This record gives sequence, C-alpha cells and structure tokens, in this order.
Amino acid sequence: MRDAAINLRALPEQRDLIDHAASLLGKNRSDFMLEAACDRAQAVVLDQVFFNLDLDKFRQFTDMLDAPPSANPGLERLMAVKAPWTTGAA
Repeated sequence: MRDAAINLRALPEQRDLIDHAASLLGKNRSDFMLEAACDRAQAVVLDQVFFNLDLDKFRQFTDMLDAPPSANPGLERLMAVKAPWTTGAA
C-alpha cells in the first residue's frame, strides 16, 4: 500500500496533457506520473553506472584497468591502519 505522499504544482495545460496521456494508457494521473517519474529516475541512476565508449576509448579504458596499479603512498598508509573492530580483546 502506498503511504508516502508526493505533492507538486503544475500549470493547467501541463495537468491536461498528463491527464490525456494517462487516459490513452488507461491509467489515472497518479499512476501515470509515478510510473513516468520512476522510469526517469531509473534512467538517471543507470546513466551514473553505465556508459558507452567507442572501440578506441573502450580499449584505452580496459588497458588502464588491466595495467598494474601505480604507487599510491596515501592509499598504502590507509590500508596499513588496523580497523578499530579488529584490535583489542576478542
């Protein structure tokens, strides 16, 4: 059951357009808007995870991933620190 409210204001012509599109799909305004917003939100999130590269850029990218890591003194210091939950009496 839905229990989180989402409120927004729209121009009458925006509301009418949304209502018309919703009716074409046999949906009510809320269901249509929620579905459309979730579709867009998912696309935005996926755009942050997946990206397209042409063949040359993809090869450069995979070469960088396959290359041995370069020296990183800061990371080495960080990794040498013992986690507080692993020290002490056990």
